[in-house]
Amino acid sequence: MSAHKRSRALVLLAVPLTLLLSGCSKVSGLGYEEGLSSVNEISLSLWQGAWIAAAVVGVITFVLIIWPAIFHRAKASKGEFPKQTQYNIPVEIAYTIIPLIIVAVLFYYTAVKQEKIVEKTSNYKHEITVNGFQWSWQFGYPEAGPKALVTGTPAQPPTLVVPVGERVRYTIESNDVVHGFWIPAFMIQMQNLPGVTNSLEFTANKIGTYPGRCNILCGRNHAQMLFTVKVVSVADYKAYIETLKASAA
Repeated sequence: MSAHKRSRALVLLAVPLTLLLSGCSKVSGLGYEEGLSSVNEISLSLWQGAWIAAAVVGVITFVLIIWPAIFHRAKASKGEFPKQTQYNIPVEIAYTIIPLIIVAVLFYYTAVKQEKIVEKTSNYKHEITVNGFQWSWQFGYPEAGPKALVTGTPAQPPTLVVPVGERVRYTIESNDVVHGFWIPAFMIQMQNLPGVTNSLEFTANKIGTYPGRCNILCGRNHAQMLFTVKVVSVADYKAYIETLKASAA
């Protein structure tokens, strides 16, 4: 192979690695905004690390595929082929051990992060019940009374109002089939299981409106199981609770 062709091939091989390394100085949220909730603060680094690991593996795989395709092409066109071997024990061991290490590391950090996310504490300030049913949601606010319920329909999805900066415990249930209480922006999901009560605690850190939905295929109108999360100031949340008390009286 000529020096010119060899140089061009090296440039082609270096491009993916250069792009990867150029982005390592500051890794983006890769689709998620940093700090929206206490869950984001825990899980965002795992999300970023998984993508970085995937990118490194992808670059190495790309090089291993493209390198022989480029550098052995000229020889192959002349009928010259590299030495053929039936197996290579060191390489095969490496191909087995390296993926196992990657999976083990990701599993370890996933388990550690998960334990932090689902940890139950006694310092939550509010409690909200989340009941999934075919095909909408019902949110209850016990501090406003047992009748303080916000019930949605597929045509009119409900709004889940939560205070900013204060920890909330969500009691998650289902009246019929399995549903999935999912707030994508907060990087959180918990299943609504019939006959089982799940709970989840987290703090919303930024005022705003965020979409929520069911992410478990639960029946014909699953796609219509939508809701909106509205994060408001503490004062506005207290006013909202008073409004619920008055309407439930």
